[in-house]
Order: sequence, then structure tokens, then C-alpha cells
Amino acid sequence: MSNADSPGQPVQLLDDSGIVELLRTARRIAVVGASSNPARPLHGVFRTLVDAGYQCVPVNPNETAVEGVPAVATLAEAEAALGGRIDIVDVFRRPELTDEIAREAVAVGARALWLQLGVVNWETARIAAEGGLAVVMDRCTAIEIRRIARS
Repeated sequence: MSNADSPGQPVQLLDDSGIVELLRTARRIAVVGASSNPARPLHGVFRTLVDAGYQCVPVNPNETAVEGVPAVATLAEAEAALGGRIDIVDVFRRPELTDEIAREAVAVGARALWLQLGVVNWETARIAAEGGLAVVMDRCTAIEIRRIARS
């Protein structure tokens, strides 16, 4: 874990080797904020995750399905849809909306909270870390998967 990019911050984020290990051992991913709109970047990330072999469920109360996968409204519903523990809660929401998602991730016993590229919220990271989750922040799952595939 690394805290190099956040001097004085109390939350340890996964470093490169931790991210590699997480992505290699994860199977179930809840994608919060997933969209059926192919013009949105997160739609492509969802497709990348599915194509990489992850079992994914979109968590968005405003969607019915993404890439043919039925959407759910909450992480508890995502856990039921995935048929087991959520390995990664992958978050595509504005930073000010992520604290409650971290609380839900802790409540369902997820392994990790992943805040996507551009999503930085240290309070959210603290909530997740104190709840026992590994934390990744301001990184893109699709970029990291491609990086791992090249290594």
C-alpha cells in the first residue's frame, strides 16, 4: 500500500502491486453509476470488465440494463445478483456522492472500494478503510487491466 501521493492522509491506498493482486483475484464487480449510453466512457469500462472475464452488475437505479446485464439499485441487490460477496465496488460518481456508497460497501462486506479516475474523496476512503476494505482512488479499472495484461 502507498500513501506517497497523499502526505498527511490517514488512509493507505493500494499500491501498484496491491492493485495487480486485487484485479487478479477479484471475480465479482459491482459498477456503481454504470450507463447504457455507449457514448459515456464508463460504458466502455463496463464492457472492458466483462470482456476481461469479470462477473459484473451495473448499480444504477436509473438504468434497466447495461450491455444486456440487468441493473440493480443498491449494492445489497448487486450482491444478490452476483450470487456472492462483491470483490470490488467500482464507483463512477461525483466525489461528494461517494460517502454513502462506501458505507453500503462496508455493510455488504465487499473486499475493495475503487474510486475511478478523477474521483477523489478522502472521507470516503476513510469510511471504506475503517470498514476493512482495500481502497483504490483516482485510477481506472480498464486502464489497470490493460496495464496488467501487458506485464
